[in-house]
Amino acid sequence: MEARYLKSYSKVEDCPDTTLPEYAFVGRSNVGKSSLINMLTQRNGLALTSSNPGKTQSINLFEIDKSWILVDLPGYGYAKTSKKEREKWRGMVHDYMLYRNSLVNVFLLVDGRHDPMRIDLEEIEWLGTNQIPFSIVLTKTDKLGQGKSGIILENWKRTLSESWEELPGIFLSSAENKAGREEILTYIRHVNAQTAPGGKRGK
Repeated sequence: MEARYLKSYSKVEDCPDTTLPEYAFVGRSNVGKSSLINMLTQRNGLALTSSNPGKTQSINLFEIDKSWILVDLPGYGYAKTSKKEREKWRGMVHDYMLYRNSLVNVFLLVDGRHDPMRIDLEEIEWLGTNQIPFSIVLTKTDKLGQGKSGIILENWKRTLSESWEELPGIFLSSAENKAGREEILTYIRHVNAQTAPGGKRGK
């Protein structure tokens, strides 16, 4: 896989026009987003990883195989920074999701070791309310005991079924053992094949 860093931006309006479809990755701080991105692209260090939440602080664009753009977005929730700064990041992320026409799907990462958390469910509700296409990626599933990942997955489906008639796609993943890599990339290829010319989504 060919992965190339393009540039980082602090405002969605500064991001350049593109003819390629964009896939954004976002999640609670320290959910393992950068590790997942590095695993998907098979490029250690493509996205910066850290044990400290809040490492990603801008909209980071990467061109993948000259056919789509991976967007690494700041995390939400706890980070060792001020509330004002966290709100600024959240606004940046939501502005990108609302106004970036070339965005075709958001991968919302959640910690697969836990049942649905309120902060993640609120983000899911926001995405649904604003009609932004998204999928859920359960991370760190290698840390679960045998059979536990299936239980967590069913818990997620049951919780989402309470407010969703049609469930979003849900992927089990692990940066450690590369679980979910082919499933996520196959999904991206499938969406790319159905995306309108120019990589634009409908309003």
